[in-house]
Amino acid sequence: MPESSGQATGAVLAFDFGEKRIGVATGEWQVRQAHALTTIHGEANAPRFAAIATLIQEWQPRSLVVGRPLSLDGDEHAMTARCERFANQLRGRFGLSVDYADERLSSVAAQESLRSAGHNSRKASKHLDAVAAQLILQDYFDSRSDSGASP
Repeated sequence: MPESSGQATGAVLAFDFGEKRIGVATGEWQVRQAHALTTIHGEANAPRFAAIATLIQEWQPRSLVVGRPLSLDGDEHAMTARCERFANQLRGRFGLSVDYADERLSSVAAQESLRSAGHNSRKASKHLDAVAAQLILQDYFDSRSDSGASP
């Protein structure tokens, strides 16, 4: 379940974890607005975590958010465990608080968002994972605003 980062201000990086690509978004607690940032490509851990380390150094986030995939009925599945392992690796490597956010249908919503913005499927695929991470982070911010919960 989500951990409380205990921070009311500061940058946040969010990740839409996948075995071949990781979408990344950024946002700021004060304005609670998420923005698609980039997509990290590849399956090998070393270059993926090197890219994440560069982003953390650049953005200096106070906390991280990882999209936690669940089936539509809310059950965990194989990818849930992989994402949780990824989140644990982020905690261990970077010493930052890592919260989870429900990512059900985020890729579908990202695809629709890109399509409605006029991107064809080829051009949209380049941005899909980063936009999915943006939607995950925006939903995370919105859920904290609606419940009155502090970050």
